[in-house]
Formats: sequence, structure tokens, C-alpha cells
Amino acid sequence: MSVLALRLAGPLQSWGASSRFTRRTTESAPTKSGVIGLLAAAAGIERGNDTALAPLAALRFGVRIDQPGTRIRDFHTAHHGVTGASMPLSERYYLADAVFVAAVEGDHTLLTGLDEALRSPVYPPYLGRRSCPPAGPVDLGLHEDADLEDVLRNVPWQASAWYRRRHRTVPRTLTVLRETTADEPAVTADVLRDQPVSFDAAHRRHAPRTVLTVPVPTPVPAAGGGPRDAHDPFAALDVLEG
Repeated sequence: MSVLALRLAGPLQSWGASSRFTRRTTESAPTKSGVIGLLAAAAGIERGNDTALAPLAALRFGVRIDQPGTRIRDFHTAHHGVTGASMPLSERYYLADAVFVAAVEGDHTLLTGLDEALRSPVYPPYLGRRSCPPAGPVDLGLHEDADLEDVLRNVPWQASAWYRRRHRTVPRTLTVLRETTADEPAVTADVLRDQPVSFDAAHRRHAPRTVLTVPVPTPVPAAGGGPRDAHDPFAALDVLEG
């Protein structure tokens, strides 16, 4: 088994699992359907190709909350593309300034292809909605002969440089949301209906999956935040706060 790790960070993210009608909510962390959709888009898998989607959907999934962000609400207006009639006003929820480490575990050959696809995607990645592009490279590398738990426990803390400066102290633990293993009791697990079955626009389908919430010790931060933090758009705010 191998594990592909992703850094999901951007000004806005939105990971809906139960959005209906005019109220489009977001979960507090990336959903499996959203991340598998991101990988499928990078690999060029079309929405109606359920056969090509199935191996990706079978990957074991987990996510670590490195920077929880802030939930915000936006009022959305739209007009019908043909008639021009006004559509109902809707509420859309987002996570602002959040950072997550997501990981998928499975066949090494499959993950190698997805790793390459992330570096040169067929369709651009987005963080739950097309209006939410990532702030930097998504790929955090492929870990060969590893398991999901070890990767989510050991990948360096990915919080933004401005977030680290503002909070000054590293949190003792981070929250991990991961799928249970086949032989792991699911008594304390939650059930979330976001196991992707089909992304066909006319008939999207999702099945339930079990999710276990566990704390892990915060791993050593990446030194200086790495090249991702070479440009910090929030640095100018430090002067105002001083």
C-alpha cells in the first residue's frame, strides 16, 4: 500500500455533504467525495465515467485539520441562463483561511498516476466548488509502503506562516478524521453520506461511509513554511495590528 498526501489551502473552501435547495452548507473538513472529485478532475475522468471513477472511490481516505479556518456565509443571486428570470436567493457557506492535509491510501500504481496528474492536471483543481481555487500546489508527495494513519501523523504541520505568528504556540494535538479499516470496530464512528458512487450531473449518487475522529500529536512544522509561504498576502496586516 502507498499513500498520496495533499495540502488543501486557499482563501475559501466549501465541502458540502448534505446541501439542499437554497441552503448550501459546508462540513468543517474536506469530504471524501470532494477530494476524490479533485483527483478525478486532475486525471481527466469525465463526470459520467463511473467505471473509471470506481478505483478512486475505493481508496481509503482521511484528513487532518491543520488550520480550522472560519465559517462564513454568503448570499447568492443568479438568473436563468435561457429565460433570464431571477432564481431564488440562496445561502452559501464557506471556510475562510483553512488548511488541511488530506490523504488517500491504496494501490501504488494508481496513486503514482494520480500524483503525476496533480502535477499536470487535465482539469484545474478546486476546493469543493469551482469558485474556490487552491492557494498553491496541492500535491504533498507519494509515500510508498506507508499507511494512512502514519502519514497523517507524520506529515509536517502545514498551517500558514501568518497563522503560526498569530498563535505563537504550536497546538499540542491536531484532529484527524479517517475511515475505519475493515477489521476496526465502528462503534464510536460517525456515518457521513459522501462515499462517491457517480458524479454524473444528471444523477449524482453517494453512499454512506464510517468516519473515526482521533487526535494526533502535532508533528514538527515544515521549516519556515517552505516555498509556499515565500509570498504572504497577510503580512501587511501585521503593521496594522502592531
